[in-house]
Amino acid sequence: MTSGKFKRLGELDVAGKKVLVRADLNVPMAAGKVSDTARLEALAPTLHELSKSGARVILLSHFGRPKGQRVPDMSLAPIVSALTRIMDGQPIGFVEECVGPAAAAAVSGLQDGQILILENLRFHAGEEADDGDFAASLAALGDIYVNDAFSAAHRAHASTHKLAKLLPSMAGRLMERELDALARALGDPKRPVAAIVGGAKISSKLDLLGNLAAKTDLMVIGGGMANTFLNAIGTEVGKSLCEHDLAETARDILAEAERQNCEVLLPEDVVVAGEFAAGAAHSIAPASQVGPDQMILDIGPATVSVLATRLKACRTLVWNGPLGAFELSPFDEGTIALAKHVAALTDAGTLLSVAGGGDTVAALRHAGVADRMSYVSSAGGAFLEWLEGKPLPGVTALEN
Repeated sequence: MTSGKFKRLGELDVAGKKVLVRADLNVPMAAGKVSDTARLEALAPTLHELSKSGARVILLSHFGRPKGQRVPDMSLAPIVSALTRIMDGQPIGFVEECVGPAAAAAVSGLQDGQILILENLRFHAGEEADDGDFAASLAALGDIYVNDAFSAAHRAHASTHKLAKLLPSMAGRLMERELDALARALGDPKRPVAAIVGGAKISSKLDLLGNLAAKTDLMVIGGGMANTFLNAIGTEVGKSLCEHDLAETARDILAEAERQNCEVLLPEDVVVAGEFAAGAAHSIAPASQVGPDQMILDIGPATVSVLATRLKACRTLVWNGPLGAFELSPFDEGTIALAKHVAALTDAGTLLSVAGGGDTVAALRHAGVADRMSYVSSAGGAFLEWLEGKPLPGVTALEN
């Protein structure tokens, strides 16, 4: 994926124009109110810029999985008050439809600089079906299309894919930042390039591991998936989480990495316990000496030290997945320690660090270093598919 093929804000005159902005307003809710405004805050720069440029801004988004039905609990109405606060009190309109006469009337009433949210796109089956007629109904409401929802770019839906082909199209500032960061990380990166891949299972990351073996110089494997690799090379892993049936697959990945001159690092020492529970009795053992009644729950301090030293020589890092069972103390210590090393290298300007995926973002926040990475992507599925080397329909539509 390159980052130069799409138009950016400022390349098209938006003054007096009706600008359809595909956003991701699918935010966490509690008791009918937005409980985490991070996605709204990330969208704000695009909205401020368009509004100040005299655009008539029309926000499009999905929320939840209503499956083509009108589900009152999945209305975007509660987003209005939260977004109003983030937009420094600027009034935000809302209409209980996203296509048809009511939506058209609300849009025609907009003045330059005003912002309107349309109702949940997924109340219509045509959205997820990438239906041409539904996309045309959306396009009829606007003059220009802006996609600022990288987190939905891996889905070929009407508002992310077909709509982009019906109007002059641009990337919003959030989309632009994401694509630029990803291009720097794997498109044309400074070498050596390292990848940290963690998480529970290799079965969910086979494409990812294969693509990274071809793109990186060093691949660090941690989390539960490291147990599957240790088992595959003949190391006993006790009663650890392990996909024993994927031993051959793991060996194939190691062989492919060797062919691609990508070095794979597995844990040298591990934190083991008899049970997965907070405060469980635990100890540190060489990875080769895990007892039959023990489970591996984190990387050990010697492994952290080796990884910190190796990353000092790297110039680019992509991180997806925690290195241990970070949800429970003390099995979060390996991830926290390495995250702090990565943050220090990023602070020093010697390492470009790009991280993403839900658990990864949570782990970096838990370590207190999320804001010290070069870029942290909040897009789960889209970030993973990009790492896997797959084209993202929402991005290719902008590029074309």
